[in-house]
Amino acid sequence: MSMRTQVETSEHLKAAVYGANDGIITTFAVVAGVAGAGLSTSIVLIMGLANMVADGISMGLSNYLGERSQRRYWDDHKKKPIFDPAIWHSAAITFLAFNAAGTLPLTPYLLNLLGFSTPNPFFFSIIATAFALFLVGSLRTTVTKGIWWKNGLEMLAVGALAAIAAYTIGGLIEKLVVN
Repeated sequence: MSMRTQVETSEHLKAAVYGANDGIITTFAVVAGVAGAGLSTSIVLIMGLANMVADGISMGLSNYLGERSQRRYWDDHKKKPIFDPAIWHSAAITFLAFNAAGTLPLTPYLLNLLGFSTPNPFFFSIIATAFALFLVGSLRTTVTKGIWWKNGLEMLAVGALAAIAAYTIGGLIEKLVVN
């Protein structure tokens, strides 16, 4: 494998892990915040899907801008074409990973919307999110060296911290607004 191929593989892995991790965590944070506030399933879906699409676009385009800036720096500030396919690949990977992984926390709510009764969609969202975080974390070891279960637990811990914060803040805000 050439050095350029290794660098592109590394950049694509970084974009995929970053996008998937952030897609899972931020979408679940919205779900947890809305659930903590005791709001309806329709609000969870509206907020979750709107966040997922908008944040996915933002993440992908921010990845593009960051990659372009980094390459310009490496090239001693030589101008590169705005449509550099390698940079856009990384941006697209971030966007797709963000949205694919971000759907998992919303799946129980989407199933309810489609008529499949889920008695406690928030509980099943927690399970889907935990599974997704652990899976994405452990899959990193297919390209990097490491212990798969430690990498899985590491990503799960990051997501758990964000989820606990979002749920707590949602509950606190609901108490302040309602009372």
